[in-house]
Amino acid sequence: MKRNYWPLFFIGIFGFVFSMIVWTVKSAVSVPVIEDKSFMKKYQEVDENYNDMMTSNDVFLAKYDFEIDINDKKLDLTTSDIKFSQRVIEKYSEHKNILKIGQNTLKVIVIDKITKEKKDITIELEVSKTISANSDLILQNEQFHNNDKVFTSLFEIKDETNWIITGSFKVDENTGYIYIKTNAI
Repeated sequence: MKRNYWPLFFIGIFGFVFSMIVWTVKSAVSVPVIEDKSFMKKYQEVDENYNDMMTSNDVFLAKYDFEIDINDKKLDLTTSDIKFSQRVIEKYSEHKNILKIGQNTLKVIVIDKITKEKKDITIELEVSKTISANSDLILQNEQFHNNDKVFTSLFEIKDETNWIITGSFKVDENTGYIYIKTNAI
């Protein structure tokens, strides 16, 4: 009598596929999940309100002159880096090498375009690594020194890696959002 090996072949394929499913699930569960908190909000909220946030930036910039100074590099209220990958930023960004290992200074000034007076700001910023959330720095008004409505903060960066600076600035009822990808050298 001739033996039929086809059932063993199918059992072998089934066993291999089942073991690959188990391995995939086990590998996926062991990888940490880092929730995106762009603009200090959950990604679902950003996704739902992105157009309103960008319109809010336009309104904010129409009413106020905004300047953020990070380690003596002056920047605007920008979200342009949100569409770039980190590799593109490393090669072509004007925001490259803004941060440095050790102490960093951040200064924020908002001036009303009509009255030319400096305004009080409610600041919510996060300086975060692109690969993990264990070194996130939350910078709010409590971490800023207010000297005649020039808000200055010192913060420390310990790792030479890629960083994201994101958050919002609220003046009166107007909110401006920022999103900068950079690296520390």
